[in-house]
Amino acid sequence: MLTDVVQVEVLEPYRLRLRFADGFVGEVDVARLVRFEGVFEALKAPGTFATVRVDRELGTIVWPNGADLDAAVLRAAIEEPS
Repeated sequence: MLTDVVQVEVLEPYRLRLRFADGFVGEVDVARLVRFEGVFEALKAPGTFATVRVDRELGTIVWPNGADLDAAVLRAAIEEPS
């Protein structure tokens, strides 16, 4: 079941603490999920990475440049770290 992200907190460059609508909370290292190229290239800069926010309509996290990550991918990365 897909659960929306409802809160995001930047812990350090590339690492986020996420809260999901069902109350689940976990940390994810975004650098392990994406290559910093294309739409994600700008996120290599810690200041730009820190502009992340929750888009309630999409139910996930987004950045001002249009980059986003699917909530299901984020949840899976937290629950089943590689």
